[in-house]
Amino acid sequence: MYGWNDGMGLWGYVLVSIIMVVAWGASNAGIGLLARSLRAPSPGATQPPSPRTAEDVLAERFARSGIDVAEYQNRLAVLRGRPGT
Repeated sequence: MYGWNDGMGLWGYVLVSIIMVVAWGASNAGIGLLARSLRAPSPGATQPPSPRTAEDVLAERFARSGIDVAEYQNRLAVLRGRPGT
């Protein structure tokens, strides 16, 4: 029975090769899309906090009484590009 109809022939092997490439590609794409969807954050997820600015750090020092009002205002003016005001 093995030699029945002379096997698949050249076009049969070409067709099977194309089908295998498409099947493996679809399988890999499906696994990749599944992994991406599991890794992506949900729409309601909170964003990480933004980095603190120099003005934020200065305001925290003033709030903790690390500096007085005059020093706070002078440093804030320097940060905003208006030294000596």
